[in-house]
Amino acid sequence: MPRTENLDIEIPAGVSTASRVRFAGEGDAGLYGGPAGDLYVITNVAQHPFFRRVGEHFQCTLPISFSEAALGAKVDVPTVDGTSALVRIPPGTQTGQVFRMRGKGAPSLLQPGTRGDQLVEVRIVVPRIADERSKEILRELSRLNSGDIRKDIAKV
Repeated sequence: MPRTENLDIEIPAGVSTASRVRFAGEGDAGLYGGPAGDLYVITNVAQHPFFRRVGEHFQCTLPISFSEAALGAKVDVPTVDGTSALVRIPPGTQTGQVFRMRGKGAPSLLQPGTRGDQLVEVRIVVPRIADERSKEILRELSRLNSGDIRKDIAKV
């Protein structure tokens, strides 16, 4: 006889969108009094505003200042656990560089007890300069570091 039943199920940590989770014996009744079949749940995981998931890894984009990129810094980065961790930004860091935080990713379904990594891509935020003193400091910096940064671009 058909009926509806509510089940409390536990989804294991580490599932992603389109993961198929099996619950043995929770499906339809078996034929001719046989054992019940299995229930399969297909998961749909909502997007996070800061983290992107790639397999067992979490990726995020971290804005850093021009001076942090040029001089180096230690920056607090949020983790999916709700805490933060320090990432060392070395002097001379460029936009697009990726830093790996080992073990801060998603729990592994294939290797219980292990986790993926958190990959932090930095994006340098150039300040909007409004005052003349700041402009003069940047002009002086430009004169001191006047190498041709576009020398490797092929001439068309």
